[in-house]
Amino acid sequence: MNKIEIFNETNEDINVVDLTGVLELGVKIENLQKVSFNVIIVDNEYIHKINKEYRNIDRETDVITFALEDEDSVIIPDDMRVLGDIYISIDKVKSQAKEYGHSERRELLFLAIHGFYHLLGYDHMTKEDEEIMFSKQERVLSEYGVTR
Repeated sequence: MNKIEIFNETNEDINVVDLTGVLELGVKIENLQKVSFNVIIVDNEYIHKINKEYRNIDRETDVITFALEDEDSVIIPDDMRVLGDIYISIDKVKSQAKEYGHSERRELLFLAIHGFYHLLGYDHMTKEDEEIMFSKQERVLSEYGVTR
């Protein structure tokens, strides 16, 4: 059984069912079993603090992930694969949705699935890696019915 926890640390209404649904589809598409991870919705101030503290980047960002499988010091139960945490700035969801000309729903679900693939070890540092990661993200969003 998979465990996806959503924590809303803001006063904004978040469609937890929708958010969980797109992530469950990602888990299914990747054929994962017995995984656990968290999504934490925060504001720009909070994500700025995390970005500065952990990445030494003094500005807010849209999504930050902490992949626990990258940590040797973390004790993980044998029967569960604990992927880590995805932090998403709700303020960035709103501003980027407006900037890119699509819905806040699409932006939130995109950032969630983007973070999910980061937890699985995917990145977009090279053009090849970006193509792989973004095609996986688009597949999940498309199958979930999320369009631009």
